[in-house]
Amino acid sequence: MQEERLQKVISRAGVASRRQAEELILAGKVKVNEQVVTELGVKVSSRDKVKVDGKLIRRENPVYLLFYKPKGVITTTKDERGRKTVLDYLPRVKERVYPVGRLDYNTEGLLVLTNDGHLTNKMIHPRYELKKVYRARIEGMATEEALDKLRVGVELEDGMTSPALVQKLEYEPMRDYTVIEITIHEGRNRQVRRMCEAIGHPVLQLKRTQVGNLTLEGLRRGQSRELTKEELRELKALLRQDKNDESDDSAEKSTKTKKPMKSMQPKRTRK
Repeated sequence: MQEERLQKVISRAGVASRRQAEELILAGKVKVNEQVVTELGVKVSSRDKVKVDGKLIRRENPVYLLFYKPKGVITTTKDERGRKTVLDYLPRVKERVYPVGRLDYNTEGLLVLTNDGHLTNKMIHPRYELKKVYRARIEGMATEEALDKLRVGVELEDGMTSPALVQKLEYEPMRDYTVIEITIHEGRNRQVRRMCEAIGHPVLQLKRTQVGNLTLEGLRRGQSRELTKEELRELKALLRQDKNDESDDSAEKSTKTKKPMKSMQPKRTRK
């Protein structure tokens, strides 16, 4: 039976990030089969019962989905006002999945959903600078001088934005709008809309076309699919490019050199 590191199991359940799970273990807040565990080298299998702060965690197989969110859909798992959510488009998915980041109600495009808490935390953390590409239709004729402000960074109410990559795609004189492609790596609330408003060209229509190595290719509005093994491998590679980040195994390196990892499986005695 396959075993996994305890902190990885906790993280995948969405309870905490991998690093936070390690801190919970060291603090004595994790039990395996009612035994307190305080070492990072412990491995568990699907037969083991894991509790964090006294609560049994739900173990599920990892799921990674690409979803083409339509406009007019809420990026939450439920809505008190009864509006459609992204989960309404995924009735066949049995596992509990959650959106990675958000797209606002009037924005369409690529959204990742998963139950892998560790991957989610890395995708939304600013230190990894995961690129997000948007295609925006903005009001008026945007000059290169105006777009250069986005390329340098603009001042918003929550601070200066990082420089964006901006390409002017077309201008429609009859309807007086400009189409641009803008690439950012931050994840502030309604950031692209606020950036365009700051340069005097409010967004008329917005679509996210890419996150990291993932694109909308092959999907229509409202459709979803699982990530391929290659896509997932490439995505995780992008999220390992931070030199200051420790690898998945780093927390146990010292443990490995001193003694083998412990399994929580009881030893069988021969009768």
